[in-house]
This record gives sequence, C-alpha cells and structure tokens, in this order.
Amino acid sequence: MENKLTNKQKELIESFGVIQEGMGLSPASARVDALLTIADTTELTFDDIRESLELSKSATSNAINNLLMLRRIGYKTKPGDRKRYFHTKLGQWKNTFLDSINGLTAYNEVVKEILTHRTKKTKEFNDQLKDFTEFLAYYQEESIKLITNWKK
Repeated sequence: MENKLTNKQKELIESFGVIQEGMGLSPASARVDALLTIADTTELTFDDIRESLELSKSATSNAINNLLMLRRIGYKTKPGDRKRYFHTKLGQWKNTFLDSINGLTAYNEVVKEILTHRTKKTKEFNDQLKDFTEFLAYYQEESIKLITNWKK
C-alpha cells in the first residue's frame, strides 16, 4: 500500500473492527472491512490488505472470501493486471438494508408455517410466535418505507 496508515487510522480500524465483531464478523473479516472503509484509497489489493493488517495469507484469504460471500465487499480487475482490487460496499447501504429486510420474508413465512403445525396445548407460546410474525411483517413494511423515503 502506497500510503501507510496513520496511528489514528489504525485506532479507527481497531474500534470499527471491534464493533463489527460484535455484529458477528470474525476478527480478521472485521479488520479487513474496517480497513477498506478507513484507508485513504478506495481500492486495495490482497497484498495491500495483508501487509496493512499484518495478517497471514490464509487469514487474509478467509476474511476476504467471507466478506465477498456476505456481499460486504466487492472487487474490480484492471485490464492487463491479474490482481483483484477490493472495495467496501458500504456506499451501497440502501441495497444492503433492503436485501436484509426482504430476507426476513422467507424467515417469517417459515415461522408462520411452524405456528400452524404447533400443538394447541402451548397457547401462550403460540401467541408469542404469532406476535413475533406480526411484528416482523410490520418491521419490514415500515423499514422499507423509511429507506425509500430517506432524503426523498
């Protein structure tokens, strides 16, 4: 990486990484995602990432593959260059949120189906499940409105 990280950038990578770990990312994935958000350049190669974070090749590869699978990062290639240039997808947050919210549909449908096949002997629990499915539907509807109307 041409520009070395400042001490403040290193602190921010650590802080942002810890927060993302709390949201379910592995430590290496969290640091890679944080680096791609904080670095002065918007695209970094595998080696840039590995060297900046002082990770092994294996840890770097696993972190990148995990973030690609989660669609948190993307990459570009350049003509005549075999390297991949990784970038954060944080700028595409609306689509990410909408995908996540829309992903709740299948989850909610399965919970509703479970509810129809549950014993009637557990009325209190069944009522809680029904409340949950109703809340999920409401949450989806209102969240989509929020995102759609944001800065309209």
